[in-house]
Amino acid sequence: MRLIDWVVLVTTLLVIVAYGVWKGRKQKSLEGYLLAGRELQWYTIALSIMATQASAITFLSTPGQAYADGMRFVQFYLGLPIAMVILSITAVPIYHNLKVFTAYEYLETRFGVGTRTLTASLFLIQRGLSTGITLYAPALIVSVILGWNIQITSVVIGVLVIIYTASGGTKAVSWTHMHQLVIALSGMAIALFIAVNKLPDGVTFIDAARIAGRMGRLNAIDFSFDLTNRYNFWSGLVGGLFVALSYFGTDQSQVQRYLTGETIAQSRLGLLFNGLVKVPMQFFILFVGAMVFVFYQFNAPPLFFNPVERAKIAASPHARDFERLEENYRANFEAKRASVSELAEAMHSGDTARSASATETVRGLQKRDAETKKSAAALIRKNDPLADTSDANFVFLSFVMGNLPPGLVGLVLAAIFCAAMSATASGLNSLGSTTVVDIYRRFIARDATDHDYVRVSKLMTVFWGVFAIGFAVFAGRLGSLIEAVNILGSLFYGTILGIFLLAFYVPRVGGRATFLGAILGEAAVVYCWLFTPMAYLWWNVIGCGVGVGAAIVIEMMSPRKRASV
Repeated sequence: MRLIDWVVLVTTLLVIVAYGVWKGRKQKSLEGYLLAGRELQWYTIALSIMATQASAITFLSTPGQAYADGMRFVQFYLGLPIAMVILSITAVPIYHNLKVFTAYEYLETRFGVGTRTLTASLFLIQRGLSTGITLYAPALIVSVILGWNIQITSVVIGVLVIIYTASGGTKAVSWTHMHQLVIALSGMAIALFIAVNKLPDGVTFIDAARIAGRMGRLNAIDFSFDLTNRYNFWSGLVGGLFVALSYFGTDQSQVQRYLTGETIAQSRLGLLFNGLVKVPMQFFILFVGAMVFVFYQFNAPPLFFNPVERAKIAASPHARDFERLEENYRANFEAKRASVSELAEAMHSGDTARSASATETVRGLQKRDAETKKSAAALIRKNDPLADTSDANFVFLSFVMGNLPPGLVGLVLAAIFCAAMSATASGLNSLGSTTVVDIYRRFIARDATDHDYVRVSKLMTVFWGVFAIGFAVFAGRLGSLIEAVNILGSLFYGTILGIFLLAFYVPRVGGRATFLGAILGEAAVVYCWLFTPMAYLWWNVIGCGVGVGAAIVIEMMSPRKRASV
């Protein structure tokens, strides 16, 4: 990176941290610190919700996901708009009318302290690990670019987020989200413009889109029904609906965003706006990845994008074997580039027969590329069984570093850092609030002052920040980060959603039955994870369905009304 890139990057990060600390100053009461005084407007809530979900993983790994697998990942979000409508009608008024600090407080009024504690504990485990993954993404960037130790990098970035999150509370988090999301989306738009602008003369934006489609990178919707297929219309509509209901309706990192609303209407508008904009935003980010894929059809990509693993294999006894694979890859690229150019010309001229022939040739060469990459990954794993053989997380980073002009590199990196900071801050903020409200205030210090609760909230935010930094060290073993974070969430979301559905809609089921049903639901999810090929989106349906069904059956079999657990 050049000096101007460093200036842009460092200045942006310092301004964001300083702004967050300043905006969240003077938050002395627990309601002010955790819920921004319940005075935020819908647009702040909406952008904060979007920024919480759109972490650096979204802006770093999602384009790589589209590069490797096309745009079918967008189907993950098909159920989200429906979920926003359902939650606006049901969850928002319940939470607001009860004036709760966390979603889990409500469960005690319905089922008792045991179910509340179980649900809060599941959230703390899942969100603590997920926050570590969101922290790993920007640490990955700096460690690759500068050659820094990943542990040191994680600490530096984690501390930056902890400073303004712990000092400013929810108000600091929500206000910084607005600016961070704008910077992140601007960075993606710049990358898209550069990718299209650097295509060969005569290859237009429309040509690039058509090439991406012919090569299987615009495969946004798949109507086939297959429980082992991660992304199709049905898994996205049904499984995605369950994920969104659980994430936005029961996950404190999101619930806390709209609990800050001045009124029920403001919170509802924030959620509905997210439902309206989220799918197009995700489509845009995936489309950037598809255009980067087209760019690399005319500009030679590396056989393996991860420079760390390339360096390790180059210094190993398998170096010559890897070099031969690279030679084959380069030769295949030259043939493929010629065929893609011919395809572009044929489509441009309207020659259908020539276009069809060129498409078949390109797909055959593309298949050969995939086989070569598979051999390279196997060789890397042979050299180091613990090596990360998924390079999807490095595709967009490599494109940015190799093709954007000075200044813009720093801006795009700042965009990715801002996204990481926004999601990490929300995670730490919600972890701190849940620990204090559902554990500390409930079991340890029920009659402490607001000042004491705020002080402990800050300490818990720091604690969870350290926890996330520690877990970030291991996140590199998880493959595609955008998939890893959603797989992790799917291990818990269905069970948690089942508990809340029982609370909202099945008044005759008590705490004991709900508690036992949740245990059985979670056991079913773990079984699906360990022993079946079922795609992870369906785990949410299984966890919720088993939990709700088991609770109803247990309640019906009870000889008399039991006391709440």
